[in-house]
Amino acid sequence: MDLAEKRQEAEELRRRLQRLESEMAEEAASQVWQATSYYTAYYATTGFMLGMFGAAASLLFNVVGSAFIGQHPLELIRVYLTFPLGDRALEIDSGLALAVGCCLYLGTGMLLGVPFYLALTWLAPAGGLRRRLLLASAIGLAIWVINYYGVLWWLQPLLVDMSPENYIVNRVPMWVAALTHLVFGWTMALVYPLGLYVPYKRETEKS
Repeated sequence: MDLAEKRQEAEELRRRLQRLESEMAEEAASQVWQATSYYTAYYATTGFMLGMFGAAASLLFNVVGSAFIGQHPLELIRVYLTFPLGDRALEIDSGLALAVGCCLYLGTGMLLGVPFYLALTWLAPAGGLRRRLLLASAIGLAIWVINYYGVLWWLQPLLVDMSPENYIVNRVPMWVAALTHLVFGWTMALVYPLGLYVPYKRETEKS
C-alpha cells in the first residue's frame, strides 16, 4: 500500500468516525430523562417556592386588616414572634426585628407550601379552579386546626417560660387565624399552574 492509498484510507476512517460520533450524539439527545409517573421531588420543590406567594398574600391580608381596625400593621408578626420571645415581642417596634419576623413568616409559609402543593397535585391534578379552591380551603382549615390546637396550644407555653399564656392561640382571633390560612390556601390554588411539570422538548421534537 503506497502513501496515497494510506492517506485515502485515513480520510475514510475520519469520515466514519465523524459519522459515528454524530449518530451517538443524536441517540444520547433522544434519550433525555423524563418523568413517567408522579414527580414527587419536583412538586415538593415547586411547592416550597410557591409557598412564598401564599405566605406573602396572607401577610398582606393581615397588614391591611390590622391597619383597618387600628392595630399595628404588623401585629400578626409581633404575635408570631412571641413563640421564641414571649411577651416581649408584643412591644417590638424595631424595623429590623419586624423584618426578621416577616422573613420567618415567609419561610414558614414556604415549608407549609410543600405538603400543601403535594396534596393539590395529588388529589386534584386535572381539576379546575373551583375544585382546587374547595380542596385548598379544606387543607388550609385542617392546617390551621392542627397548627393552633394540635401543636401551638401546648407547645408554646412549654417552650416560653416568661408566661404560661399561649399568645398565638389566645391573641389571634379565631376568625382571623382561619381567614389567614384560607388566604394562603386560595393563593396556592391560584398559582397552582405555575408549578406543574412540563417535559422540555427541543424544537426538532416539537416539529
